[in-house]
Amino acid sequence: MKMHEIDVQDYARQLLEAHGAKAVAEAAQKARAFEQEGKSEDAETWRHIEAALKLMRGPHQS
Repeated sequence: MKMHEIDVQDYARQLLEAHGAKAVAEAAQKARAFEQEGKSEDAETWRHIEAALKLMRGPHQS
């Protein structure tokens, strides 16, 4: 499931629109599930999507 950067950004944006504030958690859960299955390439893709979502979300406000 190796994705190009533009595809990662696009998928992250779609996930954010679909899941809102829960999108980061959704990506993290998928990455963890793939890690547990030993599918490191898929897990890496989901970690990349998770990172893109965090960038889109911006810094936390205190």
